Amino acid sequence: MISEPKWKSLLANTVGPLFTPQQCQDIINMGHQQPPEKARVGSTDKKSKYDTKMRTTTISWIPFKAMPEMYKTIERSMLQANGNHFGYEGMIITEPAQFTEYPKGGFYDWHMDAEVNCRFEPPIRKISMSILLSDPSEFTGGDLEFMTEGNKPPQLMQGQAIFFCSLIRHRVAKVKKGVRRSLVMWFGGPPFK
Repeated sequence: MISEPKWKSLLANTVGPLFTPQQCQDIINMGHQQPPEKARVGSTDKKSKYDTKMRTTTISWIPFKAMPEMYKTIERSMLQANGNHFGYEGMIITEPAQFTEYPKGGFYDWHMDAEVNCRFEPPIRKISMSILLSDPSEFTGGDLEFMTEGNKPPQLMQGQAIFFCSLIRHRVAKVKKGVRRSLVMWFGGPPFK
C-alpha cells in the first residue's frame, strides 16, 4: 500500500506575518480603490448568485500591476508552503487577489474553493490562502474555521497567512463586532494524478 509522506499536511500557517501593519494598511487602501462588489456564491460568473444565507461580505480584486511586490512576496511564501507541506506539482498564481471586508454580521458559510468536477479548470485550484489584514483587536467573531479534526480555528496575527488545500471545507464565522479585512488568493496547477 502506498501512503503519503509523513511531512505532508493540508493546512499550513506562515511562521510570522508576511506583511507589516503598514503594508497591511497599504493593501486595504488598494482594496478600497478597486470597484467594490457584493460577494456571490457559485463556480463561475454565469452561474454565481447572491445568497445572503450563505455569504454576506464585500469584495474587490487587486490588479497584478497595482502591487507587484505584494504578489512576489505571496508567491514566494506559497512556493515555500507547497514545498514544505503540500508537494503539488507546477503551482502558479491563478487569479488576482481578492480583498474581502466582513462588517458586523458578515460571514461566509461552509464551502470549498475547488470544483469537485473540475469542469472550469485547469489550472486546478489546489492551494488557497487567506491573510488577515486587520489587527485582531479591531473585530470579534469572524473566525476562519476548517472542517477538520478538532476544528480549532487558527489564531492569525495581522499580516499572517494561512495556506490550505482548496478541497478542505472552511468558513468565516459571523463577525460580532468591528470589521474583519482579509486578502484571499488561490494557486493551481496541472490535474491531480
